[in-house]
Amino acid sequence: MTQILSFPDVSGQGGCVLPPDPPERMRSEVPSESVSSATLLEAWTGPRDAAGPAFALAALRGPGPVLWVQDRLSAREAGRPQARTLRRLYGRDVILVRPARVPDLLMAMEMALSCPALSGVLGEVWGDPPRLDFTATKRLALRAEQSGVPCWLIRRGADPALSAARARWRVTSLPSAPPDWDTQSPGAPRWRAELFRSRADRPGLWVAGHDGPQDRLRFAAVAGDGAMVDPAGAQGRRATR
Repeated sequence: MTQILSFPDVSGQGGCVLPPDPPERMRSEVPSESVSSATLLEAWTGPRDAAGPAFALAALRGPGPVLWVQDRLSAREAGRPQARTLRRLYGRDVILVRPARVPDLLMAMEMALSCPALSGVLGEVWGDPPRLDFTATKRLALRAEQSGVPCWLIRRGADPALSAARARWRVTSLPSAPPDWDTQSPGAPRWRAELFRSRADRPGLWVAGHDGPQDRLRFAAVAGDGAMVDPAGAQGRRATR
């Protein structure tokens, strides 16, 4: 059985500290095409890490709702999305579909990619189901490029295999920077984002954060020793929704 849940519009207020903009000499390296293109993109994340879906949602543009298709194992192992949090952080509604089988998940994604009113389509898949092969990813990529609707595959519990995705990421959660107004409170989410394959951008490693008011991802390059590259010593900006 397929469950379809529409999350209501819930407004919220809050503040957060965001990672600094990358320095001028690094801005040409920001992988803009690999996060914002209307094609098939992949994010590989840990079995119970919310970094993959969060990173993908932060990369989407436009005011329209997002269709999130989540398989049964992902929902059981990683949990179900929280409507209030998603709306407050990303400013758009989420339509959640929970199909019983992977073929149904792929069909739902393909059909949704024909709807230009959507800001994007997310498909969350656990493991390496046989039906999620190169042909299936090629179909998703072509449908996304024809319609102009971005499509993200969130992969859990599997190793990267052959895929038609135009960009492939490994994303893990990082500790958030505390907000200025309360050092004991959690701040904006941050992620370690590694682009390991792309047709448009050079592979690399960044610390990424979501700029809520401007609805965009912000990247800070990572040096060889793991530190963020910020020679000017810029501090993170505080943003309030």
